[in-house]
Amino acid sequence: MADWTKLLKADPTSWLLEESNPSVRYLTLVHILDRKETSAEVKRAKADILRAGVVPRILSRQNKGSWNGPGRFYRDKYKGTVWQLLMLAEHEADGANRKIAAACEYILRCSQDPESHGFSYDQRADETGGRHGEVIPCLTGNMVWSLVKLGFLGDERVRKGIGWITRYQRFDDGATEKPAGWPYDRYEMCWGRHSCHLGVVKALKALSAIPKRQRNVGINRSIANACEYLLAHHIYKRSHDLSKVSKPGWLRLQFPLMYQTDILEIADILVDLGIRDERMSDALELIRSKQDEQGRWRLESSLNGRFWASIERKGMPSKWITYRAIKVLKRISE
Repeated sequence: MADWTKLLKADPTSWLLEESNPSVRYLTLVHILDRKETSAEVKRAKADILRAGVVPRILSRQNKGSWNGPGRFYRDKYKGTVWQLLMLAEHEADGANRKIAAACEYILRCSQDPESHGFSYDQRADETGGRHGEVIPCLTGNMVWSLVKLGFLGDERVRKGIGWITRYQRFDDGATEKPAGWPYDRYEMCWGRHSCHLGVVKALKALSAIPKRQRNVGINRSIANACEYLLAHHIYKRSHDLSKVSKPGWLRLQFPLMYQTDILEIADILVDLGIRDERMSDALELIRSKQDEQGRWRLESSLNGRFWASIERKGMPSKWITYRAIKVLKRISE
């Protein structure tokens, strides 16, 4: 291993490679140990994701492509279809799976607004898509990211969802006046004078999942604007007073995050994009400081009890958090 291991108090790699969590095992092989996707070991770990652990438990609760009552794909927190797609994408599930592909089709049919192509938290009464007036930025970013991760980037509907982000998503740090017109005349928490931090993060997460060769000028411009917005906030601070933390909850590491965020998710996105900036240093040092003597990180916040399948235990060492923290530290040092 390279010098990045010096940032760890101990090496937890063998723990991350345990077969009890096939998703983390797969990701560790590829992103920490730099194994090729074509290797037999990696192929087996990828296949195991659909055979054991959280993913098959989630899929076993699906009914005709969804996990919710009619139209409650978002409102059933966190058991509706929106949240299951996020979970499946985070767990590196194979979007070619029949049930997963059906869920992707369901959310495109029920949540995507046919006028703007953003994603809405409610379905239209005539069941022709999501309600135009209830499109929100964090949901749009999350669904575009999930669909890209699950293999739907080539779908015209997903490309139009990407277009919604590049057209409507804001990255301003406190506009003199609130923008006028749709969608900015809707929810203050989403479209107030200051861009919604969560909307920015989820939009950037979605756009960063698009391979570089498939990014157009609008995508690259939005990525640059989102990165600068987050760097102006030093990831987790108030940009107009850097002595203050924007939201204390962003310092508590969590997986999965759903519509929320934390310093590790933001750092992971920025580092993956190749961003190396002094304004990230406080967040990176804070992440590094959270490891224990075994080189592990704890699950500090959790939504367990609200999922179909619980993800690790709050307060205990977390393979998900540890993998992501090591990945960030490894890439930033290379």
